[in-house]
Amino acid sequence: MTRQVEWRIGDRPVDYPSAVTDMERRVAEIHAGRGRELVWLLEHPPVYTAGSSARPEDLLHAGRFPVYPTGRGGQYTYHGPGQRVAYVMLDLARRGRDVRAFVHGLEEWLILTLAEFNVRGERRPGRVGIWVDRGGGREDKIAAIGVRVRHWVTFHGVALNVDPTLEHFSGIVPCGIAGHGVTSLWDLGLTPTLAEVDAALIAAFPKVFPNPQG
Repeated sequence: MTRQVEWRIGDRPVDYPSAVTDMERRVAEIHAGRGRELVWLLEHPPVYTAGSSARPEDLLHAGRFPVYPTGRGGQYTYHGPGQRVAYVMLDLARRGRDVRAFVHGLEEWLILTLAEFNVRGERRPGRVGIWVDRGGGREDKIAAIGVRVRHWVTFHGVALNVDPTLEHFSGIVPCGIAGHGVTSLWDLGLTPTLAEVDAALIAAFPKVFPNPQG
């Protein structure tokens, strides 16, 4: 029997602590066999989150937005309106128990999604996330990745910049990587709606994460 992944799409920004509480509840349900795998697409109000490797000096404007420590991997990240956050709760016990392959899959999912808008998203060795070559030696980050795994169930996930206020990223060193910029689909001259981006994410997902059997 094939179990279908559940999709949830938020219709308004979700408070960050509430989202984490909801994720942790679903992770426990998946681990106990009482809940389906879930991909939750949402926005947050403006917020900085600090991953497990965050360095205090990378928070440049501490009082600008709320700052929340979070158990995901990575360093400081900005979330806000115009950014599509995708929280991915999958049962790796049924999907090969390979965290590196899971992260690689998240990267591929973003790359395939961006390709739907004729954007070439790329990996960079030593730099987490998905990058866009702007020419002239300039590379900008268009998507961030930060995950956590508990009892082989994944949570947290990815954040794709559709049309956020890019200046808000100036309050941190995004993901601890200095010397590079941040971009978005709208910054690149494309104007998809969040609904159009959601449709691309949903279409690309099973190409990378097919529903497991059993």
